[in-house]
Amino acid sequence: MSTAIPMSTVLFAFGLTAFAGLSTGIGSALAFFTKKTNTKFLAVSLGFSAGVMIYVSMIEIFVKARDSLTVAVGPTLGYWYTTLAFFGGIAVIGIIDKLVPSFENPHEYHKIEELGPNGAAAVDAKNGALLRMGMFSALAIGIHNFPEGLATFTGALQDPTLGISIAVAIAIHNIPEGIAVSVPIYFATGSRKKAFGYSFLSGVSEPVGALVGYLIFMRYFNDMVFGLLFASVAGIMVFISLDGLLPTAEKYGEHHHAIYGVIAGMAVMALSLLLFA
Repeated sequence: MSTAIPMSTVLFAFGLTAFAGLSTGIGSALAFFTKKTNTKFLAVSLGFSAGVMIYVSMIEIFVKARDSLTVAVGPTLGYWYTTLAFFGGIAVIGIIDKLVPSFENPHEYHKIEELGPNGAAAVDAKNGALLRMGMFSALAIGIHNFPEGLATFTGALQDPTLGISIAVAIAIHNIPEGIAVSVPIYFATGSRKKAFGYSFLSGVSEPVGALVGYLIFMRYFNDMVFGLLFASVAGIMVFISLDGLLPTAEKYGEHHHAIYGVIAGMAVMALSLLLFA
């Protein structure tokens, strides 16, 4: 693998990562301009995102990471390193998730209906609890989005088509997170501008994650570094899907809606890989 990556590819990868991260702003906008959460559509969409991420991680990313590490250290060690890096990625995102208290965790999503005058969140709107929840949600989502940005960026560097698939999946994942930030901050402050701003900023950590990854890893980018990083990305994406996307999809809709979305996501991802093979 050549260590020289064209700047156009790097900029494209950054652009995709920014699109995925700043999709939290889409969730915030939906909260203000939509009167009711379409729970069935959201459940299917989140399931679809999970299907894309699980399929591409296990079928494409893991295999390419193993191929790269095989070139670097041979088939046996390469397989070992790939497997360890995969579970290492799961461990990293799992630790990050564990360090965020459950009541501030971005997996605790909100519905758009909570913006209504009788919304459940309105009960506590006069004290600082909601503002604190919203601010911590923004911070927590920012922490979670950091490795997601690295995942999108790395995927796009390796294969632009693959990067687009990952970016779209993570963008869908980020939309409910934008709602999670904007709803409590809006009730606490009464300001749509502040709610949208914090929601938007919570997604900035994704391109920041890409930038840090670029500055740290690109200087030493070779088969070994790429393989370990790519295998870790696969683990991160599988964890996000199983721990965040699927439970949230079922919370918003029925079990079958989520599963139909997962299968559809896998099918679309499989087809796209076949078409661009």
